[in-house]
Amino acid sequence: MNFHAIRAIYFYEMARTFRTLMQSVISPVISTALYFVVFGAAIGSRIEQVDGVSYGAFIVPGLMMLSLLTQSISNAAFGIYFPKFVGTIYEAMSAPVSYVELVIAYVGAAATKATALGLIILATATMFVDLEIQHPFVMLGFLVMTSITFSLVGFIIGIWADNFEKLQLVPLLIVTPLAFLGGSFYSISMLPPFWQTVTLFNPVVYLISGFRWAFYGVSDVPVIVSFGMTLVFLMAGLLIVRWIFKTGYRLKS
Repeated sequence: MNFHAIRAIYFYEMARTFRTLMQSVISPVISTALYFVVFGAAIGSRIEQVDGVSYGAFIVPGLMMLSLLTQSISNAAFGIYFPKFVGTIYEAMSAPVSYVELVIAYVGAAATKATALGLIILATATMFVDLEIQHPFVMLGFLVMTSITFSLVGFIIGIWADNFEKLQLVPLLIVTPLAFLGGSFYSISMLPPFWQTVTLFNPVVYLISGFRWAFYGVSDVPVIVSFGMTLVFLMAGLLIVRWIFKTGYRLKS
């Protein structure tokens, strides 16, 4: 394992965060804070509780997951797309660096940034609502696993994309709607039976539900199912990345 190469790529990607601090950190934190103000204060004043939890606190895990998904994908996608765009990715691929080491460096940096952003948003949320985290280690585990999983998704998108517009296509048109429809702002038990069944086909439901259980001990699906689905998504991402480097998809052309 070439740890020197991993460290070099990892710290280069982490340094990019500080060069784009407004876009990488400040902008998503401000956006999430606005959600707390609008939904937590304005709408929350009209909704007393959901599953025994005040509405302002209930939406915190969903908002954190929304930011986590979009930022994980965006960071990882841009991180691998830009070297591919300018051609420096071929230098890395011709160097004595395996694809495993490249994935660890790029995905590790994106997941680190997303996890840190999630913790910053959590700290910001405490300024607006009273929070209770019943299972902090489970919460941190879901936070890290989700960051890694969707950083892999972003890595795949960055390799697949052949222009800057496509980098935003999946986060804007697929991931964000799935997050909104996955119980970020409500419990799916509030839906009619038919739509509850339909919603269970939304993979983001399992992520948000397990994350919310770590906070308040309430969830729409059993936490073990949420954990299992997160592992399935993680393994699927790893298999796709392995196939990409094995076939040279969008890398050798």
